[in-house]
Amino acid sequence: MKSDAGLFAVALSQVRVYVVQSLSEDMTEIVDYGGTVEKITRESIKTNGSYFFREQFEFRVDVKKDSAGM
Repeated sequence: MKSDAGLFAVALSQVRVYVVQSLSEDMTEIVDYGGTVEKITRESIKTNGSYFFREQFEFRVDVKKDSAGM
């Protein structure tokens, strides 16, 4: 998730995010299992008491399927 709208949505809903760094085109590494978004700036996101640069990291949420499988 990179858009401001997406980040603000997860911050308002207090959804847990985790921080991922791309190592290559097909390989990523989870840097921090994070928590809720505490602060958003143009340059960084604060989660779980730590700041991460938006240009260097990706912020993801687990999407659970509902009972219909969607």
